[in-house]
Amino acid sequence: MSDLTPLHFYDDPIEVIFDSPPALEKSPPCPNGFIWNGKTFRVTESLSEWADFTRRGRAAKNMRPKHAVVAAGRGSLNVGRFYFRVKADSGQVFDLYYDRAMKNVDNRKGQWFLYREMSAL
Repeated sequence: MSDLTPLHFYDDPIEVIFDSPPALEKSPPCPNGFIWNGKTFRVTESLSEWADFTRRGRAAKNMRPKHAVVAAGRGSLNVGRFYFRVKADSGQVFDLYYDRAMKNVDNRKGQWFLYREMSAL
């Protein structure tokens, strides 16, 4: 599975399924499934995980360089994404991510996205 290439890019919001609620909402583990376009996909295997704490948009300019270096390694409030490459019960391989950014003051939680579908070369 290491020779994968992007097949389709979606970046669509999804609803995730956890068999047990995550202990840390803003640093979640790999979900057990997700709902996308009305269809439920169960995760049969977590293939890899990684985090990206790059500051985007206005957040990229509001921190002193010294502090930005530290934040890039561990994240900061509402900044960062946790990525998961998963194999679904459909046989498809997807990259999902959780974006920690709050949407507004009434919705401080982050949001999950189906980033892309992967295909073997």
